[in-house]
Amino acid sequence: MSRIARAALAGAIALAAPSAFAQTLTLASAAPVTTIDPHFHNVGPNNALTMHIFDRLVERDGRARPHPSLAESWRVISDTVWEFKLRQGVTWHDGRPFTADDVVFTFGRVPNVPNSPGGFQGFLRAITRVEVVDPHTIRLHTSAPHPLMPLDLASVSIVARHAAEGASTEDYNSGKAAIGTGPYRLVSYRLGDRVEMERNPNWFGGTEPWARVSYRIITNDGARTAALLAGDVDLIEQIPTSDLARLRRDARVTVTSIPSTRTVYIVPDYGREGGDPQVTDNAGNPLPANPFRDARVRRALSMAINRQALADQVMEGAGTATAQWLPEGAFGYNPAVRPRAYDPDGARRLLAEAGYPEGFRVTFSTPNDRWPNDGRLTQAVAQMWTRIGVRVQVQALPWTGFVPRRARYDFAVQLAAWGSSTGEGSNFLANVVATRDRVRLTGANNNARFSDPAFDDLLARASATLDDERREAMWHEATVRYAETEPYIQLIQYVNTWAVRRGMTHDPRMDERTIAMGVRPAR
Repeated sequence: MSRIARAALAGAIALAAPSAFAQTLTLASAAPVTTIDPHFHNVGPNNALTMHIFDRLVERDGRARPHPSLAESWRVISDTVWEFKLRQGVTWHDGRPFTADDVVFTFGRVPNVPNSPGGFQGFLRAITRVEVVDPHTIRLHTSAPHPLMPLDLASVSIVARHAAEGASTEDYNSGKAAIGTGPYRLVSYRLGDRVEMERNPNWFGGTEPWARVSYRIITNDGARTAALLAGDVDLIEQIPTSDLARLRRDARVTVTSIPSTRTVYIVPDYGREGGDPQVTDNAGNPLPANPFRDARVRRALSMAINRQALADQVMEGAGTATAQWLPEGAFGYNPAVRPRAYDPDGARRLLAEAGYPEGFRVTFSTPNDRWPNDGRLTQAVAQMWTRIGVRVQVQALPWTGFVPRRARYDFAVQLAAWGSSTGEGSNFLANVVATRDRVRLTGANNNARFSDPAFDDLLARASATLDDERREAMWHEATVRYAETEPYIQLIQYVNTWAVRRGMTHDPRMDERTIAMGVRPAR
């Protein structure tokens, strides 16, 4: 081969997969990473990023199946005792050894992170005591059988006592406390811009192919697609639905997709009394009572929504109409529960029966840069509600402004989304539906101030049921009650999408997380 031919070939290879040879991988996140603290806020972008730096006792693959991580094995000692054998020879990024004491410290920290807007304590709710048998063996004691223990622990990042004791969330953001065991080390974090990481050559999972990972924040849909096609990034998540067909035809990229565990729903605030300026009659006078506490009002609002139109026209096929929180085929999905039929005439009659024959006015709040088409979905629902006499003012906010206001219960009605990372019915119930209770460690992400003892009881009984068939039947029962009472109004289940540059492969995940560990140079 001539020198000119060799040079041309080298150039072609560089164009095909520059990052594979430069050993730098650049990922584009569609939503901001708001902290490096893995216990502060249980939201997708933070969880995806912290997976690079921290490990968990149990890990989940892209299909939500558990496998060993910092715990190399586990077994049931009795109905109320689980034993976990910890992996030996694991070191923190600063070279100090990982031991059972770090797990004890982590479990004590998780429920007590100051100012957390929604943490991870629900995943530890069953544990009453942690027993250290030896530096690499722990036993977790529960008050009742808890078959979900391995799945729950796959959501809890383990931190180092020597780095995190007395540390604040800001100490993680600065890098001072961000000492993990994971495949990458934190180099720098710039809020709203990017996170830079470097490979951890001593990771127990093996050496990653990328020497550096740049995790860029590009919230604008069009800008993400443009950055990919310009070669500025190697992979983008949340492909804009308007670009999906075009990218599937583009030979320069590969599109990957998978059914999502994330569902989109509408959350009314049950804690509000009458006199709320965000919920008024048509003249602008606050209503004497909270209309959303009336199941007939919630049912009417649900009947006014054409979910199939949302899936077909707003999501352009990248979502499916649903009345529950898990995708078809997941453990706990109830095939008998279907979305409520679109019936605007029936909705008007039901509103009149509830005492609102002329409807009312409401402010509907939504992020406009967090989930695929979040603002568009809200606008579409608002138009559908207006047709039955419920006049809607949409308040769209960037995610960074939406989250703190959500934590303060500022919204009378809001759009929400949740990804059930365990792939089982318990996740949504324990964190989103269950009564917020700091003692029982439930409802950490219940932003509605909703409480129903029947759901709390179902959660407790099913979580303690060892028999899989019986437990799934209880999740089915909870789904039926949820669809009948509609404490939240379900809309659609997403389909997760990514686009990766030619010369690389990508393993899509049902939990929608974008991680460098799922990207490899093509062979």
